[in-house]
Amino acid sequence: MAEILTKSCAHNICDGGSIFFVVVFVTLTVQSHRYVVSTSTSGMELSDVVVHGKHIWEIHSCINCHSLHGEGAYLAPELENVMTPWGVQDSPEDAFDILKGWIESQPNGIAAQPQLSDEPDVQQALRDLVLAVYG
Repeated sequence: MAEILTKSCAHNICDGGSIFFVVVFVTLTVQSHRYVVSTSTSGMELSDVVVHGKHIWEIHSCINCHSLHGEGAYLAPELENVMTPWGVQDSPEDAFDILKGWIESQPNGIAAQPQLSDEPDVQQALRDLVLAVYG
């Protein structure tokens, strides 16, 4: 075997490596697509509570600071795990009470921090959001 790497040998290694990684990429893309279509929850029917909670999530732009199921920003707590320190992740009603208390304890008037009101429809929307995440 030659001690030096010839130009044609280097070209063959480059072409072979490129073809190999294109095949790996296409295979992983096809496998991911099949998983999303057949196994993932993307085709599940959403309940009215989940739809309403998602609507609140979008209207109040919660995604600008929080993340949910890995989507969103990471400036504020990830909503799926935020109730774990209090041990109420299995109790939507207790999770709602803690969330409501936390919101009420926040200072008002800070421009960068959205405030949720005490109106009954907002409180029901928060309850629906908690049920959508923890229910």
